[in-house]
Amino acid sequence: MNATPDDPFAAALCALLNQPEALRQPGVREAAERARDLLRAGADAAELAGPYRALDTALRQAGDARGLSGARVARAPGIAQHITVAVCPGPARCTRVERARDLLPAPPCAVNGARMHKRRR
Repeated sequence: MNATPDDPFAAALCALLNQPEALRQPGVREAAERARDLLRAGADAAELAGPYRALDTALRQAGDARGLSGARVARAPGIAQHITVAVCPGPARCTRVERARDLLPAPPCAVNGARMHKRRR
């Protein structure tokens, strides 16, 4: 994987792929799946720039003023070392972090097609 591990667009893409209502907009699903496929294949930042830009444009044309760069990923404020969080599981790591409750399964990572991993933070 050549993309940077702190790629905020990968985290936004992962969150977007878990929002079925956003993917129903014309052109958004296709652009999101193309970016996801390239990310999974290990594309570098230069290769991902075009698909991210196309997805951002599709979102804005569909009426989402945030585009891809908008704050889609929920951040848990005040994360401390004793909190269990779910983190990206795959080789195409993103900065997405979700609260992980002990009795519930971790949420899915739409970029890597697997459940996120729980770990203590």
